[in-house]
Amino acid sequence: MRHLLSLFDISQQELQTILSISEQVKGVLLSGRRPAWLARRVLALLFEKPSLRTRVSFEAGISQLGGTAMFLGSEVGWQKREKTSDFIQVLSQYTDYVVCRAKSHESLLELASFNCVPIINGLTDKSHPCQALADLLTVRQATGSMVGRQVTFVGDGNNVAYSMALACAMVGMRFRLLGPQSHFMDSQILSEISDRYPNADIEQTEDIATGMHGADFAYTDVWTSMGQEAEAEARQQAFAPYQVNGKLMSHAPAGCKLLHCLPARRGEEVTDEVIDGPDSLIVDQAGNRMHAQKGLLIWLALQHGHLSASELEQEGIELPIGTS
Repeated sequence: MRHLLSLFDISQQELQTILSISEQVKGVLLSGRRPAWLARRVLALLFEKPSLRTRVSFEAGISQLGGTAMFLGSEVGWQKREKTSDFIQVLSQYTDYVVCRAKSHESLLELASFNCVPIINGLTDKSHPCQALADLLTVRQATGSMVGRQVTFVGDGNNVAYSMALACAMVGMRFRLLGPQSHFMDSQILSEISDRYPNADIEQTEDIATGMHGADFAYTDVWTSMGQEAEAEARQQAFAPYQVNGKLMSHAPAGCKLLHCLPARRGEEVTDEVIDGPDSLIVDQAGNRMHAQKGLLIWLALQHGHLSASELEQEGIELPIGTS
């Protein structure tokens, strides 16, 4: 059974296939058509953390594809009322896919270990692959090409940065983390990426001029993520020199685009002049959450025999050569 717990779960070719499907399905929607490729399929959203973009984009996406989503919050008692094995085996009798937004990546791994239903990572402390899919789709549509481009992630070496670093390695983009050394990505994480992708071009630096040099995209995120509130004051002091403002952006080439996974704390990690400026892609990037996840759901449906390539072809969707 195929899951998406991190981008390590798919190959480079499969990643390109998902992006291709996402881009074409976005075009179909913009043309006014909504083919019911996932009619009567049910998607469960099992969330331990609050969400706007992840929840709404999945609910809207599956609905546009003819299926249904159900939101399962704390009231279902996952990990509290019964064993995970009982929980997921029962849930799989009712649903076709589960999107899980968990406090701990280990909880997600346990859920998927029973192999009852395809599990999609909707965010954990370690990884945010759906965000990375949308990020790549945004880069691809903004530049027409990803190979050789550079993303400079300004701030914390968190789950979003980790997923983007891995995504860049998979498509031939450079990744730079710019921020205080105390918040660099873990060396074990970098080893995992370089072991799988020896040509990965990833660097971490505290120097603003070095980090922004050659950047096609500046990507930032909040300084204090959910669950880190006790560290807020210390983090504000550590990251203050790395606020994405006009001065920091002046170290990048002209036309460097801004990415932000949102929600943004304006005046902290990014200023209004940059996030509202002409080079900001945050709205397109947020919109692409839904398109990328629709591509992922369709790809998973193909993998599990819920949908055929011919059904896609009838609406003009062409799968890349070699897609299985």
